[in-house]
Amino acid sequence: MLTLTEAVRDQVVAHAKRDHPDEACGVIAGPEGSDRAERVVEMVNAAGSPTFYEFDSGELLSLYKQMWDRDEEPVVIYHSHTATEAYPSRTDIGLASEPGAHYVLVSTREHGNSDGPVEFRSYRIIDGEVTEEEVTIVKEYS
Repeated sequence: MLTLTEAVRDQVVAHAKRDHPDEACGVIAGPEGSDRAERVVEMVNAAGSPTFYEFDSGELLSLYKQMWDRDEEPVVIYHSHTATEAYPSRTDIGLASEPGAHYVLVSTREHGNSDGPVEFRSYRIIDGEVTEEEVTIVKEYS
């Protein structure tokens, strides 16, 4: 199960809506070993595509250095789908290289960057196997 604060979820959704019609992507970092997604880091989609996302390698290296310095790890890796459901594509599954991370997908297909709900789902992806997990939204972490 993934637990997020309302503020973290809202930041991810806002990023997905803002970047629509291109896919948005980013990482939510948290203290090592805690499974607490605390710090949303919006990344640039280097692919600049409505059907594919790619982290910029330099930006990703910089983020990992920051996380190491802060004793953090990538708790969530997120991206949006702009025309399809919030389910990992074959490409997404192939790129999933953090077995401890939650993979969040936000689908903006219904309302784009307009007001309206999005589809917000989380998965574990380990060795190519996708398992959907429950997402719990809380006011703040206890």
